[in-house]
Amino acid sequence: MSYLATLWKRYAPECVSVALLVLVLVITAMREPRFFDTEYLFDRSTLYMETGLLTLAMTLVIIAGHIDLSVTSILALVGAIIATLHVRFGAPLGVLLPLAPVLGAGLGWINGVLVAKRKLPSLVVTLATMALYRGVAQILLGDQSLPMPRWFVGIEKVSLPGTYFHAPLLLLLAAAVGFGLLLHRTVFGRYITTVGVNSEAAQYSGVPAEKVLTRIFVLSGATAGVAALLLLSRLGVARYDHARGLELDVITAVVLGGTSIYGGRGTIFGSLAALLLIATLQTGMGVSGVTAETQVTAIGVLLILALLLAKITHRT
Repeated sequence: MSYLATLWKRYAPECVSVALLVLVLVITAMREPRFFDTEYLFDRSTLYMETGLLTLAMTLVIIAGHIDLSVTSILALVGAIIATLHVRFGAPLGVLLPLAPVLGAGLGWINGVLVAKRKLPSLVVTLATMALYRGVAQILLGDQSLPMPRWFVGIEKVSLPGTYFHAPLLLLLAAAVGFGLLLHRTVFGRYITTVGVNSEAAQYSGVPAEKVLTRIFVLSGATAGVAALLLLSRLGVARYDHARGLELDVITAVVLGGTSIYGGRGTIFGSLAALLLIATLQTGMGVSGVTAETQVTAIGVLLILALLLAKITHRT
């Protein structure tokens, strides 16, 4: 019993997320008989690849005791830059693709420097850069939609031979393993947790807190750059308002998955389980004819519940 109590105390939020996931899966499957159809599941999964990548990076940011509200604006701006260079200036898209994570990393570096070096609150910094990056994307594109070349559109539908396993899903799973190993099996991962517990104490104990924070924001930006390519391929056009509001789903998944909003605790598994819960919930609401506005409201309520759960587990 003591072992179970210890397990519950350590992984209570993750256990709650998994239990809710099972419940929502059962209810959704009852309303949508196709839900457990393999092809249907893999087709639906392509809609959440960008959210999944952003969730992985956001998990590290929040474990470190910070937040990055600018990730979706970085995604939109990187997509706008890539599309502008290709469509308006004729730059080869094959050359531009590796540039996307580099651009994202550069935008993330700006966040990191302002937070780590200048000691500005990450909430305020990333709120400002969220508006700044989105504004630059709108300056580049206006209200236009720049089309991507036909060969690039629909890459998310490419599957392993003889399977429904889409390439972006493989990328997400590989990224999840990589982020998990980084967080739980490396010195850098231990530094992230230590900084999240107490940044000043970590600095005094020899942890390079400023470098750790800067690198986390750089990694967050680079991940958003990769997500920008996936979204460009899936939608086939670049727009300044791409992924607007998606940060709500990302932060909800991370907090609901057991990552402490106070920093110092979290798992990649918990974040992905919570994201799967959100995806299943949205699918179920869509099948039931629930409007998009109501779905956003439901996610907001879910975030509040996740914060309340985090408060309870933080006290205990």
